[in-house]
Amino acid sequence: MTGVEDSVENVAAGVDIPPTSLGGPQSQIAREICRGVVRVLAAHGLAAIAELPLPNGRRADVVGVGPDGSIWIVEIKSSIEDFRSDHKWPEYREFSDRLFFAVLPSFPVEILPVEAGLVIADRYGGEIVRAAPEIRLLAPKRKAMTLRIARAAASRLCVQLDPTLPAEIGLGITDT
Repeated sequence: MTGVEDSVENVAAGVDIPPTSLGGPQSQIAREICRGVVRVLAAHGLAAIAELPLPNGRRADVVGVGPDGSIWIVEIKSSIEDFRSDHKWPEYREFSDRLFFAVLPSFPVEILPVEAGLVIADRYGGEIVRAAPEIRLLAPKRKAMTLRIARAAASRLCVQLDPTLPAEIGLGITDT
């Protein structure tokens, strides 16, 4: 019906189906921080998704959605060089109610801007050590972001459920 072979037939035909991605950082250190951030957000009642494309063409490292619809963006910094070479983080502000940096415990936090909250995290968990100022999104932008998050998460789940779907199913999320 879809024109895509059933996974059983693909296995029988010997077609290699590449593993699907749930999104997430590329470097090992960033992945470990991301895991801790997701745990921190869960402890605060937020469901999280990693590597979410934003309407401005940027990609947020982690986005959390609270039960009240609040949206938090967490920017992961895996090293001093990563922080110093990245000047795009202020562009995430317009898509969240709260903006945080997340770093390892050994990171020199005094170099991070105080305009954002701070999460100290490693692969086992983390802690919010500085609350982020809350600047609530306007309703239309909140709705657009909520739909973007839902579509990205659902698309990634679909690819996990059926690896024969094109990996691009979660891409192409645009504002309409």
